[in-house]
Amino acid sequence: MPRFLLGLLLGLIVLPLFGWLYFWLGFAPVATASLPMPFEKRLAHIALNARIRREASKTSPVQASNDNYQAGARIYRTNCAVCHGLPGQAKSAISKGMYPKPPQLFKGHGVTDDPASETYWKVANGIRLTGMPGYLSSLSDTEMWQVSLLLADADKLPTEVHQILEQPARTD
Repeated sequence: MPRFLLGLLLGLIVLPLFGWLYFWLGFAPVATASLPMPFEKRLAHIALNARIRREASKTSPVQASNDNYQAGARIYRTNCAVCHGLPGQAKSAISKGMYPKPPQLFKGHGVTDDPASETYWKVANGIRLTGMPGYLSSLSDTEMWQVSLLLADADKLPTEVHQILEQPARTD
């Protein structure tokens, strides 16, 4: 019985106290250049994926079309490119200083392996503690679907859309 009480005391008081002291004494990594805490990435991904699975719409009310891709490309350039980059262009200074590093959506597979509904959820709601803002009060539902469709189909966009995306980024 004494071992049980000792274990209970350890589990209910000592371990939470050490956890609290870890943060209170400033040992937790908070700078963007710091390494992540143990299990930080895994726990964040588990929570994010569960939330998207539960809440994301399964179908887009906006159809994939050249006009919607072009509109999505303009929205992307204005609102997303500073963090997520443009095809054939270097990362911005903002992107280089962020943690976690924002994915460069036109390099590698980007988010073309994600359904547009998952990207829509991320655009609408943002992702806590990553720098990814939610655009629910900034963009219309149609605009968020247009940029989500653009990104889902980024590997098979028409030439006119690539021309919009490949224009040099403004530096003013």
